[in-house]
Amino acid sequence: MQYRGSGTYLVWRGALALAFWFGAHFAHATELVYVPVNPNFGGSPLNGAALLNAAQAQNRSKDPDANLGSDKQSALEQFNESLQRSVLGRLASAATSSILGPNGQLVPGTVETGDFVITISDTGGGSLRVVTTDKITGSSTSFEVGQ
Repeated sequence: MQYRGSGTYLVWRGALALAFWFGAHFAHATELVYVPVNPNFGGSPLNGAALLNAAQAQNRSKDPDANLGSDKQSALEQFNESLQRSVLGRLASAATSSILGPNGQLVPGTVETGDFVITISDTGGGSLRVVTTDKITGSSTSFEVGQ
């Protein structure tokens, strides 16, 4: 057997072998797992607002129809519109509470509000037909629900 230089070669060679052994022994490899960021592709929905804000901050294009000025409402018009929505919401709640029975199911009958007539009729087979008629124009819409 032939040695190179002094005994330090063997020490370095042994130290290098030990380093590789410990490195291989303690280094545990795992799979790389891709986690999407965008909620459209399976990422967390909590990222949506941050991504939208980042996109809007980078958006430099302007809508040519945005500055027409005719769509702007005064504070009084905005308040009036909000008040109308609130009143209509309360009317819808009142109408809904009068057509629902104690068990939460629709009850056949007729309910009249200021502008509408709501008629619920049993069509058989466990289905109910709900017809809403506008008293002013006479137009109506209907839909069927299962009981």
